[in-house]
Amino acid sequence: MIAFLGMGLLGSNFVRALISKNEQVQVWNRTAAKAAALEAYGAKAFSSAAEAVKGASRVHLTLKDDHTVNEVLEAVAAGLTPGAVIIDHTTTSADGAVQRTKEWAARGFTYVHAPVFMGPQNALDSTGYMLVSGDQTVIGTLIPSLSKMTGKVINFGDVPGKAAGMKLVGNSFLVSLTAGLADTLSLAKALDLPISDISSLFDLWNPGNGLPARLQRMTSGNYSNPSWELSMARKDTQLFIEAAQKANTPLSVLPAIAAEMDRWIEKGHGNEDWTVIGSAVSH
Repeated sequence: MIAFLGMGLLGSNFVRALISKNEQVQVWNRTAAKAAALEAYGAKAFSSAAEAVKGASRVHLTLKDDHTVNEVLEAVAAGLTPGAVIIDHTTTSADGAVQRTKEWAARGFTYVHAPVFMGPQNALDSTGYMLVSGDQTVIGTLIPSLSKMTGKVINFGDVPGKAAGMKLVGNSFLVSLTAGLADTLSLAKALDLPISDISSLFDLWNPGNGLPARLQRMTSGNYSNPSWELSMARKDTQLFIEAAQKANTPLSVLPAIAAEMDRWIEKGHGNEDWTVIGSAVSH
């Protein structure tokens, strides 16, 4: 028996996928109607989280944050089956994941943080990526079950909380990428370039292909053989900013990048590779 707590877009599709694999699933959600809707697929809904976990050998969580996870786990403590494994897919702080691992072990339960790079459709299709770390004996026993829920389980070793940290790093990249794309589209608007042309450009030229090489260059510590000098990158960045200003189109990210470039140029790095702006934290 599996219990699943938190029937948002991700949790509800996880449940549907588990049921399609002939698992018995008991569900709970703070908004009871969301849990009740899963009964049409074969789940058993409960209005009480403590009741939902009774008899379950695995309790999965897809909640909002550290506070919500702690609150819900405390509410279900009395109903947990002895020896039950708590698997938390919530994106939380690394410190929170470490603390819960310790606290629930002291109470006789196994807590594993298993955040995901998965959208709702991934959860339904059992594709995407799930991250784990911690006691490798425990992880080894869970990977067969977790593998059925996702395309790939990535094991980051025996350090509790490392999976949580890696999830935050990944999400920070996604947030930065989206903010950068927003400025890119703002610049395109300022230059009166249609979105269809921007899409066509990235269909033909995928800058993501250069990510591994860019990361290697940034972390090498050697910026003396530039592929793009910082001063030239700063010149182009000024062109972006001026084009947007001329069209009264706001930019969110590029002005901050320009300021950081200026700081490094003032320190004498203008003729070095532009990735030097990340050197202070990249090695």
